[in-house]
Amino acid sequence: MDRTSDDDEDDQRNRGRRSRRADDNKADTNWSRVRAQLSRFKIHGFSHRRRTETTQPPEQTDSNTRTFQGAGSHQTAAGYTSDNDVGQQDSITSGDPATTPLGQANPDCRGAERRSRYDSDELYSRLTEEEKRKRSFIRALRARYKIDYDRVQPIPYIKDRLYCVDKVYVEGGYEFMTSGDIRGAGSWRRLESYKAVFSDPHIRSNRRILEGEPGYGKTTCTLQLAYDWCNHIEESPLRDVEILILLRLRQLRGVRSIYRAIQVYLLNSDTRIKEADIGAIINESKSVVVILDGYDEFPGRNSKRENDVRRILKLDLFQNVQIILTTRYSPDYLAPTTKRIRLTGFDELARVEYIRKAVVGVDDAEGLRSIRQRLKANPVLEDLCQVPLVFVMFAHIANENEDFQNFRSVTDFFRYMIACFHEHLRNKTYEPNVKRYVIHEDDHAALDQLPFSAISGEHQQITWDGEEMYDQLGEDMYDTYLAMGIFVEEDVFSDKSAKDIEVRFYHKLFCEWYAAQHIVNLLSKSEQSVSLDKLFRHMDPRDLQYVYRFACGLNRDVGSSIIQYLKDPRGTFQFRSLCILEQSGDVEDILGDLRSLCSGTVTIKVGDNRLLQRSTVQLLEIAATRGILVSSLHLDQCFSKFDVTNACIVLKSGLRLTNLKTVKVLRVTGRFRETVSDSKGIEVSREELLGLFRTCETLKEIRFEGREFLLPHSVPAEMIPPTLKTRNIMVSYEDRRGTIHQLNWDDGQWQTTTNEPSLRIPQEELDQQWALEELARLTTDGILVSSLHLEQCFSKFDVTNACIVLKSGLRLTILKTVKVLRVTGRIRETVGDCKGIEVTRLELLGLFQKCETLKEIRFEGREFLLPHSVPAEMIPPTLKTRNIMVSYEDGRGMIHQLNWDDGQWQTTTNEPAFRISQEELDQQWALEELARLSTDGIHVSCLHLDRCFSKFDVTNACIVLTSGLRLTNLKTVKVLHVGGFTGTGTIPSRIEVTREELLGLLQTCETLEEIRFVGREYHLPLSVPAELIPPTMKTTNIKVSYERDREHGVIHQLNWDDGQWQTTTSEPALRIPQEVMDQQWALEELARLSTDGIPVSCLHLDQCFSKFDATNACIVLTSALRVTNLKTVKVLHVGGFTGTGTIPSDIEVTREELLGLLQTCETLEEIRFEGLEYFLPLSIQAERMPPTLKTRNIKVSYERYREHGVVHQLNWDDGQWQHQITVDGSVRVDIFQGKLDQQWGKKELAVLSTAGVSINRLYLHRSFSNITDNTQSIILTSGCTIPVLHTVRELRISYTDVDLEVFLRILAYTKECTKITWIIFEYCNVPDEVDAKLIPHLLKQRGLKVYWFPKTGEEYILDLGAGNWKKWRRQYGRD
Repeated sequence: MDRTSDDDEDDQRNRGRRSRRADDNKADTNWSRVRAQLSRFKIHGFSHRRRTETTQPPEQTDSNTRTFQGAGSHQTAAGYTSDNDVGQQDSITSGDPATTPLGQANPDCRGAERRSRYDSDELYSRLTEEEKRKRSFIRALRARYKIDYDRVQPIPYIKDRLYCVDKVYVEGGYEFMTSGDIRGAGSWRRLESYKAVFSDPHIRSNRRILEGEPGYGKTTCTLQLAYDWCNHIEESPLRDVEILILLRLRQLRGVRSIYRAIQVYLLNSDTRIKEADIGAIINESKSVVVILDGYDEFPGRNSKRENDVRRILKLDLFQNVQIILTTRYSPDYLAPTTKRIRLTGFDELARVEYIRKAVVGVDDAEGLRSIRQRLKANPVLEDLCQVPLVFVMFAHIANENEDFQNFRSVTDFFRYMIACFHEHLRNKTYEPNVKRYVIHEDDHAALDQLPFSAISGEHQQITWDGEEMYDQLGEDMYDTYLAMGIFVEEDVFSDKSAKDIEVRFYHKLFCEWYAAQHIVNLLSKSEQSVSLDKLFRHMDPRDLQYVYRFACGLNRDVGSSIIQYLKDPRGTFQFRSLCILEQSGDVEDILGDLRSLCSGTVTIKVGDNRLLQRSTVQLLEIAATRGILVSSLHLDQCFSKFDVTNACIVLKSGLRLTNLKTVKVLRVTGRFRETVSDSKGIEVSREELLGLFRTCETLKEIRFEGREFLLPHSVPAEMIPPTLKTRNIMVSYEDRRGTIHQLNWDDGQWQTTTNEPSLRIPQEELDQQWALEELARLTTDGILVSSLHLEQCFSKFDVTNACIVLKSGLRLTILKTVKVLRVTGRIRETVGDCKGIEVTRLELLGLFQKCETLKEIRFEGREFLLPHSVPAEMIPPTLKTRNIMVSYEDGRGMIHQLNWDDGQWQTTTNEPAFRISQEELDQQWALEELARLSTDGIHVSCLHLDRCFSKFDVTNACIVLTSGLRLTNLKTVKVLHVGGFTGTGTIPSRIEVTREELLGLLQTCETLEEIRFVGREYHLPLSVPAELIPPTMKTTNIKVSYERDREHGVIHQLNWDDGQWQTTTSEPALRIPQEVMDQQWALEELARLSTDGIPVSCLHLDQCFSKFDATNACIVLTSALRVTNLKTVKVLHVGGFTGTGTIPSDIEVTREELLGLLQTCETLEEIRFEGLEYFLPLSIQAERMPPTLKTRNIKVSYERYREHGVVHQLNWDDGQWQHQITVDGSVRVDIFQGKLDQQWGKKELAVLSTAGVSINRLYLHRSFSNITDNTQSIILTSGCTIPVLHTVRELRISYTDVDLEVFLRILAYTKECTKITWIIFEYCNVPDEVDAKLIPHLLKQRGLKVYWFPKTGEEYILDLGAGNWKKWRRQYGRD
C-alpha cells in the first residue's frame, strides 16, 4: 500500500465533493449508487478499500483499544462527546464484509449460522412472516448501534484509536426534579446511576427528559444504554425491553415521520423492511423504548408545522412507549406527566475513575497521581473540568505531553490545547507518503468570521452547509480543520431521502474561541471606533461567557475595554473579576476588590444563572486559598445537600462549594413551602450537619431558615466531636412558623427560643413528622402553642382514641397546650372531585374535650360538612362554661358561629353571598344555609347558581336545580345570578325560560332587586307583552339583564314600560352561528342595535351565509332567515369552511351582490370573506363601481383557504385584486372541479410561483383533464391551464382516469417542473404498466416517486426502472 488511509480519506472527500458538483444528467443510476456508497464511507472517515487492522507493537496494544487504518470517528472517550460527535454515520451496506464495522460481516447477510441462539433452521422456518420481519428489524438495530458504540474517540485529532463505550464510560452526576409539574420549581435530588432513569419510582413515566449542558455526556449515556440493550446486560433496566430505537434528531432535517426516520437512519439501504412494517412492529411489541437524542439541535423544533417528534412529546403518538429525550433545554410543548433528569458533570471520584479506566490503567498509581497533580496545579481549570468532554481532553493531553505546563488562565489552557491539535497534524505531515496540509495556526481570519456571525446574531445557529463552508474557507483550510478534528461533518436526512452534509465545530467552546479571535482582531486593528453595545447586543454573557473571557485573555488592551463595558448593569463584579483574571492571569490584581466583597455578605441565589453562581464559587475558592475571611455567606434557596464523601456543599444548580475554610457565618434559607405544594423538603442528616461544621474551620454561626429543610430531631452526644463542643458554634433553625430552635451541644437536643410559637402542619408527610416532634417538645416543656394550623391535612377526629387523624395516616395525640386550632380545607368550587369531609356531633364535642387549653377552633373551606346543629342535651356543662369560640367559614364569605345555649349556628356576616355549584353535596349544604338565613330574616346579597339552573317550577314556586333538588327559600335574596356556559367546552342543552317562568321567578323573590342570566344555553323570551306585566313589577323596577355570550359584549336589559329588551353596550360584536335559535336571538339583538343607532364593531357570520338578496337588500342565511338591519355594522366577517369536515356547496357572490352588500351597509369599513365555498368575482369593471364606494374606500379582502397562504384585497382604482402572501414557509394548494374554483386556484398559483413560495402539494381534486401537446401546461376540466411550476414538490391527481398517453404527458410535464419529487394518483384508473424506455431518464436520476392509490384500498409504487407497479403501504405519520 503506497499511501496511508488518511490520504485515501482526503482524496475520497475531494472526489465525493467534485461528484456532487457534476452534472447529474451525465451519471447513470449504477454509478449514482456507487457514489452514494462511497459518500457514506467518506463521512465516517473510512477508506473505500478493505479495512485491515494496523499492526501495533505488543507493548502498545491495549485490550480496551481498537486501532484501524483509516478510522475516523468523531466521538470522544467515555462518550463525553460534543454536541456534534456521535451519530454522523449513515447506514453501511450489509452485503460487503469489508465495509462492516470492525471488519465483521453484517448479521443480516448470512444464513442460519448468524441468527441468534434460538434460531435454528427448523424453528426459523416455523415463524410467520411478521415474526421473521421483526427479528430481522431487531438484528438490524443491534448491528447499527454496534457501529456507534464501538467507535468512541478520546481526542478528536487522534483518529487511529477507537474504544468501545463500555470500556471507557464513567458516570457523572444524575439528578431528578421532585416536582410533579414539568414547569414547576421543585427541588433536584440525586439519582444513583443512569440505570435509575428507568427504575427509580419517583420518575416513573412514559416521558422523560435528560437535560445537560454541552459536553456533559447526554449522547454518551444513550450509547451506553444501546450497548446494554445489544449485549443483554443483566443488571441493565433495558434487559427486558424488546425494541430500542435510538435516533439523533439533528440529522433529521425535514423528516416529519418517525417511521421514515427509523428506516432512513437505522436500517440498511437495501433492507426490505418498509415504513408501514416498522409501525406494525412497534405497535405489536410488548415493550419499546425510544431515545430521541439532541432535541436542541432538531431542525424541526421551531417549525410551525406539526411533526411526529412534537406529537410524541405531547403524548399524541406512542402513548404506551417509553420516551427519553436528551436536550440542553426543555421544549415548550410537553405532556404534563413528563419527568426531568439532568446531568451535573464530573466530580472528583468520576475523574479518578476515568483516568484509571481510560487513560493510565487500573494499576498505574503514579500515572494517576501525575494527572491529578497537574489538575491541582491548574486551579483555573477546576470549573472547566467539571465538563466531562473538557476533562477527557485534559486527561489525555496531560498524560501524553511531557511538557505539560501550568496555566494562569483558561485562555492559556485553550491556547495550549489548540496548539496540540496543530502540532499533531504537523507531525503527521512529516511522515512519508502522507498528504501535506497547509497549517493555518496563525492565519485563520476567514474562519474567525464564521462563528462570530453565527453567535452574534439574534438567533444562534452554529451549523453550516458543507458546500457553503467549503466555498467560503477554501479547500486547504477546510480540509486542514477537518483533519484536525476541530470540524465535524455529518449527514442530515430529509423526508424525501435526500442527504446533505452539515459542518459544525467539535464543541461550542471551539466556536467561542474563534469568535473571540475575531472580536480581538476587530477591536485591536480597526481604524474606526467600534461600539461595544452594538458588537455585544445579542451576546449574552450567561450563554457565551467564554467568548468574553477568551477575548480578555487574548489581548490585554481589548480586555480592558470589555471589562470597562461589563461595569454597566449588564455585568457583575464576580464575572468581571474572572475576566480580569483572564486578562492578567494574576490573582493579585483582584485581591483588593475581593477583600471588599468578602467583608460584607456574599450571596448565591437560586435565581442566579449558572455563570453568576460559578463565578462566585470561584472567587470564594480564591479567597480561601489567600486566607481572606468571608464575613457571611448566604445561600438563598439554592442549597441542595452536603456531600459528606467529598466534603463540599452541593447547590441545586449542580455546582459545588469545596473550600469554605474562611467562612465565619453561613446562612442557608429555603423556600416558603406553604406556597409550594409540590416541594418534598431537603433532609439534612446528622452526618451532613457534623461534616459541614468540620469543613468550615472558621465557622462561628450557621442558620437554617425555611420549612424546606428537615434537620435531624437530635444529634446523639456520642457523635459530637470534642472540638465542636469547644468551638461552641451557634446552630439555629427558624422554621417560618415563628419558632426558632437552637442546638444544645451538651446533649445534642434542640431548644425552642420562642414564646407561644405557632405551628402549621401541611400535607407533606415529612413536614408532618417534624411538626409532631415539635409539638411533643413544646408540650413536654409546657410551652403554649398560640395557633395550630392543619392545612388541608385533616381527615377526622378518632373519638375512641381521642386523637386527630391526618390524611397521611399520622395521628395527632398531643393537643393539651394548643390555644387556637385552625382547620382549613380545599376550595371546593375549583375541585370537582372533592366529596367533602363530614364532621359528626360526637367528633366535634370530643375534639373540644381533648384540647384542654383550647379557646377557639375555626373550620375554613367548603370541604367540611359540619353538623347542622348540636342538641343542647348533648353539650357538657364544662363546654358551656369554657365558652369556646367555634366558627365555620364556608368559602362563600359566610361565617357561622356555634351558639352554646341552643346548639344552633348563627350567621355573623351581614348580607352574605352564596354560590351553588353543580355538586349535589354542595347544593344540600347551601339549601340548609339558605333556609336558616330565610328563617332568621337575613338578606342574601347575591345568590349565584353556577351552571346548576334547570328551570323554574311555576306551580310550586321554586327553582329546580340540575340535580333535581328544589330551591324554595328565595324570599331574602337581593341579587340572583344565573351563570351558564362561558364559551369553552361543549355547549350544554338549551334551557328555554318562558315568560311565565320569568315573571313567576320575579314574583317569588320578594326582596329581589336584580336578576342576571349569563350563558349561551339560556334562551329568554324575545319580549314580554306589557299586558302580562303585573303593576307591582313595574313599581319595584327589578333590573333584569341577559348576556348570551361575553365575546359579543352585548348586555340586554328588560324595559318594564314596554316589555322590550334594551342594549346597554357601546359598539358590541355579534356572532351568528348555524343554529336557528341562536340566529333568531342574534337578529333580534341586531335589530335593537340598529334601531337605537348603536354601531356594531363586528358582525361575524359563522358558516351561515347563503347569499345577498339584492332586490330586498338583505343577507339570506342558510336557515332562510334574513339579516336586514346592516346599517350600523362596521366590519362584516363572512366565515366559511376552515379545512376540517365536509366542504359545503359552492356559494358564488356576483359583482351585483358584492356591490349591493357594500351599499346597504352604510357604516361599513371592512368586509372579509374566508372559506373555500365562497367565490367572489375575479374582477369588477371600474366603470361599474359607484363613486361613493370609491370615496369610502371600504377594505374588501378574500382568503379562500389559509393553507394556500394568499389574501386578496380589492383595489378600488381598477377593480382588480391585489395579493398578499401570509406564510413564511411552504404551502399547499387544492383545486376542485368548479370553474370559479379553478380560476381562483390558477390565480393563486401564479401569485405563489411569482413570489417563489415553495408549494408542498398541488392537489387536483376532480379537476384534472389533460396535458397540452407541448407538455408545458396542465389543462383543467374548465379549460383553464396551469403552466410549468418550479416551486411544486408534489402533484396529486384524484378521481380522474388517466390513459397511457396522458400518463406519459404527465411525466413529461413533471420533467419540466424541476422540484416535483412525488406524483400521486388517488382513486384513479392508470395504465397497468409503462414502457421503462419512455420514462425520462432525468426523472430516474431525480429520484421521482410515483404512487397509485386505487379505490380498492390497495397501494402501489411505480418501478421507474421496470415500468411496472409494485405493492406498497402508505407511510405512517404522513398527512
